[in-house]
Amino acid sequence: MSFSLPSRWSPRAPITVPHRVPVGRWIRESPAAIVPLALFVGSGTGLGAIAFRWLITAATRLFTGVSDYSAVGRVGNPYLPSLGVWFVLVVPVIAGAVYGPLVYRFAPEARGHGVPEVMYAVAERGGRIAPQVSVVKALASALCIGGGGSVGREGPIVQIGSALGSTVGRLTRLGTPRMRMLVACGASGGIAATFNAPLAGTFFAMELILRDFTAESFGAVVLSSVTASVVGRSVLGDHPFLTLPPFSVRHPAEYLLFLLLGAVVGAIGVCFSKVLYLIEDVCDWAWRGPEWLRPAVGGILLGALLLALPQMYGVGYPVLESAVEGHYMIGMLALLLVGKMVATSLTIGIGGSGGVFAPTLFIGAMAGTAFGDVVHDLLPSMTAAPGAYGLIGMGAALAGATRAPITAVVILFEITGEYTIILPLMAAVALAAGVSHLLSRDTIYTLKLLRRGVDIDRPRAGAALTGLTAGQISSPVPPPLPATTDMAHAAQALSHSPLGMLPVVDACGEYTGCVTARSVAEALSDPANDTATVGALAELPPTVTDDEHVADVLRRLADHPGTGLPVFDHDRTRLTGWISHEAVLAAIHPTDTH
Repeated sequence: MSFSLPSRWSPRAPITVPHRVPVGRWIRESPAAIVPLALFVGSGTGLGAIAFRWLITAATRLFTGVSDYSAVGRVGNPYLPSLGVWFVLVVPVIAGAVYGPLVYRFAPEARGHGVPEVMYAVAERGGRIAPQVSVVKALASALCIGGGGSVGREGPIVQIGSALGSTVGRLTRLGTPRMRMLVACGASGGIAATFNAPLAGTFFAMELILRDFTAESFGAVVLSSVTASVVGRSVLGDHPFLTLPPFSVRHPAEYLLFLLLGAVVGAIGVCFSKVLYLIEDVCDWAWRGPEWLRPAVGGILLGALLLALPQMYGVGYPVLESAVEGHYMIGMLALLLVGKMVATSLTIGIGGSGGVFAPTLFIGAMAGTAFGDVVHDLLPSMTAAPGAYGLIGMGAALAGATRAPITAVVILFEITGEYTIILPLMAAVALAAGVSHLLSRDTIYTLKLLRRGVDIDRPRAGAALTGLTAGQISSPVPPPLPATTDMAHAAQALSHSPLGMLPVVDACGEYTGCVTARSVAEALSDPANDTATVGALAELPPTVTDDEHVADVLRRLADHPGTGLPVFDHDRTRLTGWISHEAVLAAIHPTDTH
């Protein structure tokens, strides 16, 4: 097989850039274009959060006859009066029999708690998430939670919003940095719409998903978060996510107790992370059948647990509210804490789909309220009501498990609306995060990736600063691909190229973008793309000019370590060369030829 290049192009002929900028290119290149994209992703995620909450409520009513079974206690299903309370043994089995094959067949990454998959996509896959994940995750998680799974809805909506952001990025052919930004926009919108907390959504995306703070990404994430909140409030109402008691500090000495609470609950948050993966390992060891059947068979164990402790059914926010309002004794609080750890871990271990964000808040509320009961009995005149310690415990557990202290502080502030909570909350969260660092190098999210051999915290390659410019060390432009090249010919050309990326030119020899080996491989794996051409896959990577300092070039190369980037002249009108990590490192550390 062979393919021809445009007659106007030769190895020495310059590749020019058209002077007129079409809408598509403006979206990919202009800094202002991120604004409409962030607004679109935020509004879409807000609508997705509304639909997802409706799906959970509908599934719960279908399986139990009520909107939240955890709030009603051990009662029978009005649709199945002959079964009485024993119906909870059957419900997780039926739900698992539906969502198990759904996840296995269409989107295996929809299994589990969602956020690690988004972190992996941003850190290792350039923000690429399969578009079908949104639909599969929504259906699977709604069935799992409605069918008794003791997991949260925040992880799924983060994955749903992130998949939407990734899909928008792929349709508009964005480069990797902006693709990642849109994924973070989807994640922030998910948290914002779910908790009615736009600030928490913003910092969640920056601290856990992007793991980097820049002015451009912060602005985009804020826009998406605010838009998702506005959409959510327009349908769900503008009211606090949880109805919690007022907070007050009764004595300055209480700050020492809050510090102690932070240390204790931070350790409990780490313990939850270890228990989660320990039970998952036990489930992996015990199960020998097909993966699609695992949720249904494991549902028998989950149903038995729910029969003994119905407060574990679903997300369990009503139980959390009752705890911080002082409706449970210490023994019951301890039972609910341990029960939530086991129920959530079992739900994930048998192949369920749902988040661990809400269970972490639940565990922190139980631990904090129990701690408050103890200290209030010992020092009644110096300490606040036990529920106040439950609020602080929620933030401390979140910081201990996720090691995201900013998110933990902001989300509790937005949930309560109480400014008086800030000082004790900051003290407890800071100590909880510190204890988490001492007890474990991993978080509840990164540990899942490490178990797969993926370390997103590993040091990235760097280089010493020199006076070199990109033009001094760039290589000649590789032979470009015509925009009309089909996938088979593109794969052949890329296989003979030392780069994983080649420039694409139109019929006039003008540069239209670059195509990567990964995008071509993904297209070839999809039968629907049999007739596609590289013009449809071309994306515009970050711009490098021949007079740029090598330190600035390295920052752009960080997202393209295996492919390198095209180099333009100072006016960005002509493609003059190609630069790679290897070329930069070879120039900075030349090989000794003696």
